[in-house]
Amino acid sequence: MAKFRRRTCIILSLFILFIFSLMMGLKTLRPKMATFGDPFGLDLLPEFRQQTVHLEKNFDSKKSDKINSGTNTNNLKSVEITMKPSKPSEFNLEELPPLNYYLHVFYYSWYGNPQFDGKYIHWNHPVLEHWDPRIAKNYPQGRHNPPDDIGSSFYPELGSYSSRDPSVIETHMRQMCSASIGVLALSWYPPDSNDENGEPTDDLVPTILDKAHKYNLKVTFHIEPYSNRDDQNMYKNVKYIIDKYGNHPAFYRYKTKTGNALPMFYVYDSYIIKPEKWANLLTTSGSQSVRNSPYDGLFIALLVEEKHKFEILHSGFDGIYTYFATNGFTYGSSHQNWANLKAFCDNYNLLFIPSVGPGYIDTSIRPWNTQNTRNRVNGKYYEAALSAALQTHPSLISVTSFNEWHEGTQIERAVPKRTSNTVYLDYRPHKPGLYLELTRKWSEKYSKERTTYTLDHQPPVS
Repeated sequence: MAKFRRRTCIILSLFILFIFSLMMGLKTLRPKMATFGDPFGLDLLPEFRQQTVHLEKNFDSKKSDKINSGTNTNNLKSVEITMKPSKPSEFNLEELPPLNYYLHVFYYSWYGNPQFDGKYIHWNHPVLEHWDPRIAKNYPQGRHNPPDDIGSSFYPELGSYSSRDPSVIETHMRQMCSASIGVLALSWYPPDSNDENGEPTDDLVPTILDKAHKYNLKVTFHIEPYSNRDDQNMYKNVKYIIDKYGNHPAFYRYKTKTGNALPMFYVYDSYIIKPEKWANLLTTSGSQSVRNSPYDGLFIALLVEEKHKFEILHSGFDGIYTYFATNGFTYGSSHQNWANLKAFCDNYNLLFIPSVGPGYIDTSIRPWNTQNTRNRVNGKYYEAALSAALQTHPSLISVTSFNEWHEGTQIERAVPKRTSNTVYLDYRPHKPGLYLELTRKWSEKYSKERTTYTLDHQPPVS
């Protein structure tokens, strides 16, 4: 009997020891990206600890000044929570998908932070007032207050980064490359010019070209509506871009059906300038013509209204793009009109470049604009737009956008984040790279389909 009791005690002790060991083992298997708090042990790293302390101090001192947008939730009891990204790993170029040089993405280099720029730029975007004072009075005013409160409904995995940070630029190039995007269309203002919320960025172009070249990406230019833009200074600026950047191996040229390899320029808000002014620049008989000169190129006009079709034609443009990611917002951005636009372009030998986007939400800076919000529906909205674009057999496809965070059109990686009075949207239940993965999937599909209906499927030359 004593022997039986001794054996039972030994078995019971071993069982308890096994349960204890199992519990300790499970405890160490905590996910790297736990929903609450930081991964076990990361706070021991000096760099991480300093960043955490810095964010907490900023949060405590600034939380009372936060601006609430239409996508934010008030009076949350929780402390700030941000999914911390892992350190970007180096990609082996041989392991990346083939780049599709007929897939372009709009890219913005206007962001800044104190570390690289001495202040926040664009992340602190003002809340824009409605033009009707009766409506405007119902919405908040002021500016956003980074790093916890930014002018976006989503929060970047890289945080409130600076476009001047070389590591950020390189990470962006890796993300584009992983998405099988071949060309980035860089938002561009002339030297010493900028948008009303930013700073001059032309000095960043050489670094962007160098980083793009490292990943075999190409760079084209998205010319913004800078102050007093007209046919005369457009000639000077096109000349400037080609003279300064045209010999760089990452400078994009599109090989046409006639065998010419020409630079491409997207011209945002092109309809502001009258057709006869554009004709001075873009027709062979124009007084400032670039045609058949070293500064010739493919100039792509933004089509907003249907009537712009013939204005674009008379202006001498080489093609149209639609830019806006909101299906139904404009005639050009409405998917149902793309077949007609493609037929028009084919009839007049123009390039048709539909612009697709993953969704749209700009209520962090235009809180009164909820009617134009387009829910991402876990990627379904993006795939529907891509499918509609492919059905038109386009010459090129443009993606709006890689990182226009203010309007919520970004495909860049975003992470969950919430503070005491703000909840940011995110890509869950999917991973932060969902829209890069979807872009890669459709880029490969487009590349295969394009070869069946075009003769000019050689890569662009530079």
